[in-house]
Amino acid sequence: MNSKLVQPSYIAKKEDIKREWFLIDAKDYTLGRLASRIAKILQGKHKPTYTPHIDCGDFVVVVNAEKIKLSKDKKENKVYRRYSGYPGGLKEISFEQMYNKHPERIIKLAVKGMMPKTILAKHMMKKLKVYVGPDHPHQAQKPKEIKIENI
Repeated sequence: MNSKLVQPSYIAKKEDIKREWFLIDAKDYTLGRLASRIAKILQGKHKPTYTPHIDCGDFVVVVNAEKIKLSKDKKENKVYRRYSGYPGGLKEISFEQMYNKHPERIIKLAVKGMMPKTILAKHMMKKLKVYVGPDHPHQAQKPKEIKIENI
């Protein structure tokens, strides 16, 4: 086959990546749907220049984390677990307790579960900023407000 007729696949380079800032209001959105859309933006899958082995995603600022929706069944039965590695080191916290103490962690943990299980995901998760209430300290970056239905 003639090599002039075949176009090489596009592979993004670290220097070529332009990052944007997006603002998402979590009020009245279902947790799982919101988390999957955020994970898509953090990975850069919404861009035509997506490359799996390069962190080409954008920054996401989520406000009103305490106003997230969950079904009644999940609110009552969902349990967050962590294990220290020692015997008897399994800690459990219910959704209600987590919601009352750290509502921003609920979104972070949901998004983390939808990210790839690689070292690159750690770098992608650093671009997620979640805040309780409508205020955030990222006005200088001029984030674009988006609706998750448009992603």
